[in-house]
Amino acid sequence: MMGPNDTAPLLSHLTELRNRLMISVVAVLIGFMLCWGFSEEIFAFLIRPLKALMGPNDKMIFTGLHEAFFTYLKVSGFAGLVLALPVILSQVWLFVAPGLYESEKRSFLPFLLMTPALFFMGAAMAYFLVFPMAFQYFLSFATPDIAAMPSISEYVSLIMVLMLAFGLVFEMPLALLLLIKTGAISTRALVDKRRYNIVLSFVVAGVITPPDPISQIMLAVPMCLMYEIAIFLGRGIERKREQENQQPTQEVES
Repeated sequence: MMGPNDTAPLLSHLTELRNRLMISVVAVLIGFMLCWGFSEEIFAFLIRPLKALMGPNDKMIFTGLHEAFFTYLKVSGFAGLVLALPVILSQVWLFVAPGLYESEKRSFLPFLLMTPALFFMGAAMAYFLVFPMAFQYFLSFATPDIAAMPSISEYVSLIMVLMLAFGLVFEMPLALLLLIKTGAISTRALVDKRRYNIVLSFVVAGVITPPDPISQIMLAVPMCLMYEIAIFLGRGIERKREQENQQPTQEVES
């Protein structure tokens, strides 16, 4: 049974977790309200890769009276979440940091700081490279008798999923390197599982992306590449750890 002295720290941690979550939610809401005022500009930015490929007289459509309104809500919510990401990560750090040793803080903090940068790199790759190629492929099926009239709701849902997927793919090296840093996994184990990662990458890409080979390959290949980058950098972490472990032994022998 847990006594009063045992439950007090647990309640304190739960209270702090609640406060951190509340601050994160408030940050997202503030980000949403700020982005709502620029929802048309944000939407125009998101549809730019498609509009650049469509004809000057082609327009996007909405088939339900409420579709445009909820699309702008979705766009504002997504942009607000991205805008609040630094606040969310800072709350994660403030919650986790007190329970870490100084050496663990030095190891964990760089990974946390790199998280938004890598996420934006992945989302930028989707926006500037994948979208134009994939949309060009889809629009190539239009004929004089078949006109492309994309729905704004379906389009926004598609690009949000793809940008989120590519952003998370670029986080893969950080997650694997953190596991290697803590000793939870080794680069040898990653090498042994390489073939499974390749298969899993193409399966995940096939599920997330539209049913076209371009976007599937362009998501699967970075997943495999990020896996290899994690192995390469992880070996450096393991060599450094071995050197640090050998130093005390050499000092004792001397």
